[in-house]
Amino acid sequence: MTETTNQLPAPVSKEPTERQKLWPVWLVALVALILTAVLALWSWQQWNNHQAVMQSLQALQQDTAQLEELYGDRGSQQSRRLQSLEEKLASQRELIATQQRQIDHNARELLEAGNRTRTDWLLAEAEYLLRIANQRLMIEKDIRGALSALEAADEVLNASDDIGVYPVRQQLAREILALNGLAGVDRTGLYLKLEAAIDSISQLTDQALISENAPGFLAGSGSPAEVETGGETGPLRQAWNKAKATLMQVVVVRRLDEPVKPLLSPDQSAYARLNLQLMLEEAEMAVLRGNQSLYERALTKARTTIDDWYDASNPRITALTGTLAELAQKNVDPELPDISQSLDLLKDRLAGRLNASNGDGVGNASQANGGGDS
Repeated sequence: MTETTNQLPAPVSKEPTERQKLWPVWLVALVALILTAVLALWSWQQWNNHQAVMQSLQALQQDTAQLEELYGDRGSQQSRRLQSLEEKLASQRELIATQQRQIDHNARELLEAGNRTRTDWLLAEAEYLLRIANQRLMIEKDIRGALSALEAADEVLNASDDIGVYPVRQQLAREILALNGLAGVDRTGLYLKLEAAIDSISQLTDQALISENAPGFLAGSGSPAEVETGGETGPLRQAWNKAKATLMQVVVVRRLDEPVKPLLSPDQSAYARLNLQLMLEEAEMAVLRGNQSLYERALTKARTTIDDWYDASNPRITALTGTLAELAQKNVDPELPDISQSLDLLKDRLAGRLNASNGDGVGNASQANGGGDS
C-alpha cells in the first residue's frame, strides 16, 4: 500500500489564477469620452461665437454702407449747394458789375447832357425823326408816315442855329420831293375792298352759276318763253308752254362749235366759292406784304374762275368783276427811293460837334491845369 501510494503521480496543487485588471481601460475610455464631450461643447460655443461675430460684422458692414451712402448724399448735396451758391454769387457779381456800368454810363450821359446846348438837343431830335422815317419807309413801306417824319425833321433843323446842317436840309429837300412824286398805296383801303369782295362771294347762291344760256342747261319752268309773254296765263298759252317745256326736256339742241361748260353741283359750287375766297385772301396777304407779283397772280386766278363758272349777267357777279378789275390796276409795291443819305449826313454833323465839344473841354482842362501850376 505504501508502495502503491508512492507510485501514484504527485498531486498538482490548484492555485487560483489572477484576474486581468480592466479598470485602467475604462478609466481611459471615460476620460476620452469626457474630453470628447468637452471638445464638442467648446466647438459648439466657438461656432456660436463665430456666427454671432459674423452677424455683428454683417450688421457693421450694413451700417457702414448706410453711413457711407448717407455721407455721400450729404456730400453731393453740399457740393450742389456750394455750386448753386457760387452760381448765385457769380450772377450777383455780374449784376453788380452791370449796374455799376449803367451807373457810370448814366453819369457820363448826365455830364454830357449838362454840356449840351439847345442845338444839340434839336439835332438829336432830328436824328430820331430821320430814323423813324427810314423805318416807316423801308420796313412798313408807309410813304405818308415817312414823308411826315422827314418834314418834321426839316422843321426841327430849321429851328436850330447850326449852320452846318445846310447839306442835311439840302438832301432832305431832295428826299421829300422824291416821296411826293410817289403815288401812295392805300393798303388799308385795298384790304377793306378785298374783304368786301370776300363777303360778297360768301353770299353767292347757285343762281349766280353759269347762266341758262350756257351749253348743257336744261330749260325748266323758268324758260324765256314765259318771260317774253309777260306772265300771260291763258289756257292756250299754258298748254303751249307746257308742251314746249316737255319737248325741250326730251330734245336738247347743243352747239358743238362752242366749249361746253357743265353745270356745277352744290358741292362743287361751295368748293368754287371757297376757292375764290382763298384767292382773295392770298391777294390780301400780298397787299400787306407789298408783293406785286403775288397780288396780280391771285387776282388773275380769281377773275378767271369767275369767268369760267359764273354768270356774267348776274348783278353780284358784275359788281364783283368790276371791283376785281379795278383792284388789278393798283400797284402795291412801288419803287421806293433811298432816304438814308440825310441821316448819314446828320450823323456826321453830330460826330463833328461832339469831337469839337470834346476838344474844347480838353483845352479848357489843360488851361485850368496850367493856371494852377502857375
